[in-house]
Amino acid sequence: MSEELKNPLPRHVAVIMDGNGRWAKERRLPRLAGHNAGAQAVQRTLEAAQRTGIKYLTLYAFSTENWVRPQDEIDGLLKLLEQTLDRYTKEAAKHGVRLLVSGEKDRLPPAIVEKIEHAVASTAANTGLTLNLALNYGARQEIVHAANALIQEGKTHITMQDIQAHLYQPSLPDPELIIRTSGEERLSNFLLWQAAYSEFYFTPVLWPDFDGAEFEKALATYRTRVRRFGGL
Repeated sequence: MSEELKNPLPRHVAVIMDGNGRWAKERRLPRLAGHNAGAQAVQRTLEAAQRTGIKYLTLYAFSTENWVRPQDEIDGLLKLLEQTLDRYTKEAAKHGVRLLVSGEKDRLPPAIVEKIEHAVASTAANTGLTLNLALNYGARQEIVHAANALIQEGKTHITMQDIQAHLYQPSLPDPELIIRTSGEERLSNFLLWQAAYSEFYFTPVLWPDFDGAEFEKALATYRTRVRRFGGL
């Protein structure tokens, strides 16, 4: 790389996986074909994160806003998620991956909730990469969740540390790098609290076409950034 490296690799990378529908439309395929292709991109990204030494990877799998999509697409996404959870739980044992899930479980089918709980429990002792799936997740809802928990505890004065301690996954470090695919340049209600000092990498690549090379390109770009955190 010609540019000077100013940062070590990020510990935590988060990804907004965008562009499945457009990928399918370009190929005159059903939208679910794009989601299935996107699942393969998830596998490539997970492998790239492990290969490059990333410790934490958060993937925006299903947002609270996704429930407004057509029911057949929602059903297909949930079925794909169920299959993916089964596969990741099996593969986690081989690769030492720890699985976490951030989000509200209330609207998820009981079968998926059961698989989530099994996957989280069965991988809890793994010491490799931590894969955090943001599922039925919304950042504003996460902050409201934390505030309500503090109210129930009787808190009358709330600090930043209090809110941090009541996020969905309070033990995870904030992401140093957030990647968004498909050319869009917004957070879309993703990790609003945690992204206070994140660096952003936007790529026109549609999510089903995202691969290890693009992931490493994002890491390389991050390493050339100057991170001042408000200082000089």
